Amino acid sequence: MPLLNKVRTAVSGGPGGDTATRSLSRLRSALTLFFALDGFLFAGWVVRIPAVKQQTGASAGDLGLALLGVSAGAVITMTLTGRLCRRYGSHAVTVATGVLLSLSVALPALTRSPLALGLVLLVFGAAYGGINVAMNSAAVDLVAALRRPVMPSFHAAFSLGGMLGAGLGGLLAGSLSPTAHLLGLTVVGLALTAVAGPVLLRSPSPVLPETLPAPTAPGTRAGGSRRTVLVFGVIALCTAYGEGALADWGALHLAQDLHAHPGVAAAGYSVFALAMTAGRLSGTALLERLGQTRTLVAGGSLAALGMLLGSLAPSVWATLLGFAVTGLGLANIFPVAVARAGAVAGPGGVATASTLGYGGMLLGPPSIGFLADWLSLPVALTTVAVLAAGAAAMGYGARNAATSRES
Repeated sequence: MPLLNKVRTAVSGGPGGDTATRSLSRLRSALTLFFALDGFLFAGWVVRIPAVKQQTGASAGDLGLALLGVSAGAVITMTLTGRLCRRYGSHAVTVATGVLLSLSVALPALTRSPLALGLVLLVFGAAYGGINVAMNSAAVDLVAALRRPVMPSFHAAFSLGGMLGAGLGGLLAGSLSPTAHLLGLTVVGLALTAVAGPVLLRSPSPVLPETLPAPTAPGTRAGGSRRTVLVFGVIALCTAYGEGALADWGALHLAQDLHAHPGVAAAGYSVFALAMTAGRLSGTALLERLGQTRTLVAGGSLAALGMLLGSLAPSVWATLLGFAVTGLGLANIFPVAVARAGAVAGPGGVATASTLGYGGMLLGPPSIGFLADWLSLPVALTTVAVLAAGAAAMGYGARNAATSRES
């Protein structure tokens, strides 16, 4: 694949090595901040959805249609952002979409009708989809230059940002109007982008010569790359399916099927999210010890076992334990899948894998609902285990499909 907007980076220990190391460290810090900002802004919007619904006078159906604007905007933009990254560089696109995301998060609180809400959410979704592809593309390049599998640490920052945004939003919900809160998020977002953005804009995307993909036989590379990217995109979809399912149905399963106290039921997703964050924080060490393939297989297998426990256990505490194990298992599958897709096909690979992964987030909740009506909610939730096991199997099957530095 053509590599645009790339520069060679001095190897640590060689001439200019110390300067290069400091430069990569600054780049990593700046990118980490963008991942955290993405999670923080999105979670800040999510916790104000009930207030915005009341403000716009939207029915449940109207709100559902309006919220599709986020999904539609994200999916459309994700398919285009890979091209923008190849033309302008992933760093510039990350900064531009960071500004757009910060500005657009305030727009929902300024609407007074479901139609207007849906239209501004298209913009918000477009910014959200764009920044996810751009910053993941930048992270893939940086991982190659650092020669360490640090991709999970970026996704851990996203998770931590989301937890902070949701927690702060919950605290402010009773004292601040949605308009004041979301405008405050805009100010924070623009300020943090002003801090981290110049670091990215001053630095071309780093790639070491040793990390360039090895040439393949003529006539086989393009088709093989596409198939490989699709495989890792489906692996990402399987992970995101589980995240979406637990976010929307985990608390209901605890309350409806196990008669848990409302406070305990509400903690179900928090347990899952905390375990996923912990798994991502330890992801780099895990990848260095196990390698990418074994991490995918072990993670998918662990998530499958955890979700079987979480969906079929007869007690509340066993279910919560299952949710935690599922979070640990799923934690590093999405980051690894996106990194492998990016290693094969650059920003276009990241865009494809991210779009498929986001599709899994959208597919999970309605699929669970349909199966719950047809069978039961516990049985429906076992599909998370089935897809996690499928991700493990696909990860093993694709062990030699992409350029890899694992043993």
